[in-house]
Amino acid sequence: MREMWRTPAGRGFLMLAVMSATFGFAMNAQNGIVTNYLDQVLHLSGPQFGYWTAIREMGGFVLIFLTALFYRVSLQKVTAGALVVFAIGCAFFSLANDFWTVIPWTIIGSFGLHTVLQTQIALGMSLTTENRSGSILGRMSAMGQIGTFAALVMVYLLFRFQWLSYRPTFIILGGVAFLGALAIVRFPHLHEGQVRMVAPKREPIVFRRAYGYYYWLVFLDGARQQVFFSFGLWVLVNHFKLDVEHISLVLIAVTFGCMISVSRLGRRIDRHGERRSLTVINLAYVAALLGYALSPNVWVACVFYFVYAVIAPLSFIGASTYLRKIAAPADLAPSLSMGVTMMHAAAVVVPVATGFILNYVGYQVPFYAACGVAVITIFVTLRLNPAKQRCAARIAADAAATAECAES
Repeated sequence: MREMWRTPAGRGFLMLAVMSATFGFAMNAQNGIVTNYLDQVLHLSGPQFGYWTAIREMGGFVLIFLTALFYRVSLQKVTAGALVVFAIGCAFFSLANDFWTVIPWTIIGSFGLHTVLQTQIALGMSLTTENRSGSILGRMSAMGQIGTFAALVMVYLLFRFQWLSYRPTFIILGGVAFLGALAIVRFPHLHEGQVRMVAPKREPIVFRRAYGYYYWLVFLDGARQQVFFSFGLWVLVNHFKLDVEHISLVLIAVTFGCMISVSRLGRRIDRHGERRSLTVINLAYVAALLGYALSPNVWVACVFYFVYAVIAPLSFIGASTYLRKIAAPADLAPSLSMGVTMMHAAAVVVPVATGFILNYVGYQVPFYAACGVAVITIFVTLRLNPAKQRCAARIAADAAATAECAES
């Protein structure tokens, strides 16, 4: 531990690890109890739950505009500010008493949450070189899962022994998110793991044809993920009648699985490349989604929920490492923001549509549709070829770097 503090990249890793753990703690503990809170305390119906989910995703949908607004502010300060905003939204969630009073705090928290989801990826990739991006993002995800594991254990104990109710728990989670802001605000300015005296330059808004496959990957990822994560837990709560303690146990199992697997799987993306890795991952999505939709009982449903949730972080990791290989350095952070915005363009529409059709069909139908999205994604991944799909600015930057190394 002492050795790591001796280098800027080592200090950055520790700061980002603490931030990822506290952010994972707050975000996933909130996700772990919010479905029961909306169902049992605020008494939201299935369609209302879909509408609330769509509103929650608005922060991701407008992220590109927020990024453009603050593009002159360093990523670490943007991340710290976003964590403070998320903390406020999370803590004040406790004031809600119906659908309409939960909406303002949902929107505020959403702005902070989705900003951090993007900026932590860019900060993580600044710690290391291109060929180790998957590994470092996997390690960062594992740190977040450690925080999540601690949070879910806390939630289980609080509700199992009735030490606290929903509302004070939300306030505690807001406080933990604020600690994450304090941890990341002094993150060093890095590029390729090397320290810089000033923050790397970022473009305000980036949308380039050369990044088309990345946009398709994240758009389809958003559509598929929102079906599962908007209604996966809802099915367990509403259809299979699981309470907070049992939902917490399911999420603890998922988190433990992520803790021990995501870092290793991130390294496999580095080793085997995005095309092969993402193809296998999407085939696994198809199997997990079909299994979940056809589950005859709660035990089988929980197994397929576990399988899907454990591999879910890998899609965004794979898309992000692919983008890093083809994008100009100055385009990386704003392009990640554009990707999150495109992901949530689907995420805003899907929960509303799904919530509406749940009035007329069984809960299985949206999961069948998500299978179709995963199949389409497979055809996109088969067309990935980072070496031949670099943008012109990236080719020029690589040529300049090669010439500089040759001269030295």
